[in-house]
Amino acid sequence: MPSHHVSRIATAAACVALTLAGCSSDDSGAGAANEAGFPDTITLAAIPAENSTDMRASYEPLIKMLEQETGSTIEFVQASDYAGVVEGMIADNVDLAFFGPFAYVVATVNGAKITPLGAVIEEEGAEPGYQSYGLARSDNAAVNGLPDFAGKKVCFVDPGSTSGFLYPSAGLIEAGVIKSGSEADISAAMTPIYAGGHDASALAIKNGDCDAGFAFDSMVDETMVAKGDLAPGDLKTVWKSEMITGSVFAANESLGAEAIDKLSAIFTEKANAKAFEEAGFCTGDDCLITDERAWGVVPVDDSAYDGVRKVCEVTGSEKCKG
Repeated sequence: MPSHHVSRIATAAACVALTLAGCSSDDSGAGAANEAGFPDTITLAAIPAENSTDMRASYEPLIKMLEQETGSTIEFVQASDYAGVVEGMIADNVDLAFFGPFAYVVATVNGAKITPLGAVIEEEGAEPGYQSYGLARSDNAAVNGLPDFAGKKVCFVDPGSTSGFLYPSAGLIEAGVIKSGSEADISAAMTPIYAGGHDASALAIKNGDCDAGFAFDSMVDETMVAKGDLAPGDLKTVWKSEMITGSVFAANESLGAEAIDKLSAIFTEKANAKAFEEAGFCTGDDCLITDERAWGVVPVDDSAYDGVRKVCEVTGSEKCKG
């Protein structure tokens, strides 16, 4: 592998892990394109929705497919938080990223030049989207709706999380619990605890470390139940957000229009469980990708995230501003 690509990978990994503090884009040159029109190495970054030490396995079918279709080596980087991926895109140290809807909007307003390649869906034929849940232990008689979150220990996921912070903030404003989505207002109304992962938030509620909190729907209804971390009836859902457009794969525009057009076609036509299995990359549930366990990717436009932008306006979140 050419040395400038090794340097680029090292820079990307180090920068994303450290939220790119003090990193520059000096090593971000794309270099010569291969025969298919792609860089020799493409860096793909994502953050875990669960407390996962290694989520590469959930991207393995996608990585194999991308390597076959592009002729590039895919360097997968597991970032520590949303800000790291956003900064990685802005610094041109990341080529592709899997964003939650809020992180995608934050990236665009903060100057990242990115193009959506497609949004994930849970099963074939579904629409891309999910909901945020407000949760409490089923035996907690004191919490039956968002107004009851006032004065309580409340688990959020991450200040950059769509369903674990942004939409919950909007819900709490609507319920009259907080005046704005600023962390200061939230701290004045309750004791916020940032769990770091949707599973960690739900477990903290189950274990009594939080009186209430938030996580996204399928994590609570399906993933954690299937893993044995939650039993049906452990938690009750006391609030549901409106439908949120699904998490999105996006490309750094520094890859060039031709490469991005090819990637859009690859993602929306071949990044799905059926195609992965037919190609021999995996079998059964091992073909579900990302730690959202998505069936595949479908086309999506930037305008699909206008709902997130509206919630940004409602909450006045500082993170929504450039």
